[in-house]
Amino acid sequence: MFHRDGVPLVDWRENLEFDGRGTLWVTNVTQHRVEGYAPDGALKASFRVSGPGGIRRGPDGMMYVNYGVNPLTPHGGILRFDPTAAAPKPEKVVDGLSGINGLAIDTDGNFYVSRELATGILKIRPDGTKDEAWTRAANVFGSNGLEIVGDQLYTSVITNTASPIVRIPLNDPAHHTTVTNLSPNPLGIKLLDDLTYVDGHLVVASFRDGELIQVDPATGRSCVLASGLRMPTSVRVARGFGAHDAQRALFVSEASGRVVKVTVGR
Repeated sequence: MFHRDGVPLVDWRENLEFDGRGTLWVTNVTQHRVEGYAPDGALKASFRVSGPGGIRRGPDGMMYVNYGVNPLTPHGGILRFDPTAAAPKPEKVVDGLSGINGLAIDTDGNFYVSRELATGILKIRPDGTKDEAWTRAANVFGSNGLEIVGDQLYTSVITNTASPIVRIPLNDPAHHTTVTNLSPNPLGIKLLDDLTYVDGHLVVASFRDGELIQVDPATGRSCVLASGLRMPTSVRVARGFGAHDAQRALFVSEASGRVVKVTVGR
């Protein structure tokens, strides 16, 4: 247990990301906070953001976080803050988005934003303009988690009863394909949330089943990597985080309010 404080659902921790400089940043969507933790679990920083969701480190070393994460609000966007600042002050990068959730950033600084109740993953250029053609071509409904691996964008789909993982070529989004369906039985929808890439595999959180599921992106084969979690919302591999092994340590945020460390055997 890395962080156990919180009341289930009232302290909903939605997403997390390492800045590579010794801080784990966690979004608390219900308490409207972004929190920064040291490797020993101590709280280093905390500041207010309205409805924070997906959070990612950009290629410029800055941290980016979605705000206004609520399917019913039209007043969402993306904020940027300096993780090295003693008291981070977020500033708006993109405004006027609606129904947003997950976030990914490519090496050129383009933003990709998922939407649980809409079709099309949003692509936003570094200058804040929307790439409407790309978004229309990436016509996946109900996307949630996003992860870029090379020139491919992977997304988990939360609203589809088949619980698919979809691969979208960054340079040809119309040719997106399904890597696997994790729920052959429609009654077994897994409510897939965020996902990450580690050691040649995708690892996706099943909110409903309390599992981390490992998926081979080449074959679609899958297995349960960890179970017994409480409404997991995001999973990331440790990076530049003290003694935590970057090859074996996965950190998981939960709607229970916890942040859990899962050590993967090799």
